[in-house]
Amino acid sequence: MWQGCAVERPEGRMTSQTPLPQSPRPGRLTMSTVVELNVGGEFHTTTLGTLRKFPGSKLAEMFSSSAKASMDAEGRFFIDRPSTYFRPILDYLRTGQVPTQHIPEVYREAQFYEIKPLVKLLEDMPQIFGEQVSRKQFLLQVPGYGENLELMVRLARAEGITARKSSVLVCLVETEEQDAYYSEVLCFLQDKKMFKSVVKFGPWKAVLDNSDLMHCLEMDIKAQGYKVFSKFYLTYPTKRNEFHFNIYSFTFTWW
Repeated sequence: MWQGCAVERPEGRMTSQTPLPQSPRPGRLTMSTVVELNVGGEFHTTTLGTLRKFPGSKLAEMFSSSAKASMDAEGRFFIDRPSTYFRPILDYLRTGQVPTQHIPEVYREAQFYEIKPLVKLLEDMPQIFGEQVSRKQFLLQVPGYGENLELMVRLARAEGITARKSSVLVCLVETEEQDAYYSEVLCFLQDKKMFKSVVKFGPWKAVLDNSDLMHCLEMDIKAQGYKVFSKFYLTYPTKRNEFHFNIYSFTFTWW
């Protein structure tokens, strides 16, 4: 992992794991010093002042006077991160130009380097606002969303060991009152021989659009590399007809 900076030997080579001097002498490392970087195998040339543009960022700390550096065999400062997305970050540090391509990937790197002004600018862009702000806030209204998503995948994998396809049912329990009748739903599915692996989502307090929740589940499962298709399975009314439960089927295809 990146540790910081190093000083130059008289012959011009870099000494790894050597801290920068607190008060650089003339000719030593200053804000205008040209720095050669090896980021993930791609080489970049910039100045120390550019790298330290935002004090308090991780990138500035990497090149602070008290930090230490990892060096490659040629004496270049080495950062073990994707180079493709470092270039637009470096352009932003140089000119203030906001990236226009690979926004999610650049956003991830800006978070890693803790360049807060760039992170804020990217969060205002539609690609990040929709995923990191709007959808994230929507899913925060669903208790245990991440854990239940993982449970769905585990159940589908367990049933798919000897089958081309496997299915998991998702039952939406919207309120605390509905939750008291959930066992009745399970008994109904078992009596009708429709009992499969069932994962319950809810109850929740906010008003949610069920179709949006199903869309999020399918999207997040596909993002993990699985082939999955969801569809409405059935609506179950309780015996007293006080509540009804919407049940959806998620079918995983393995080969």
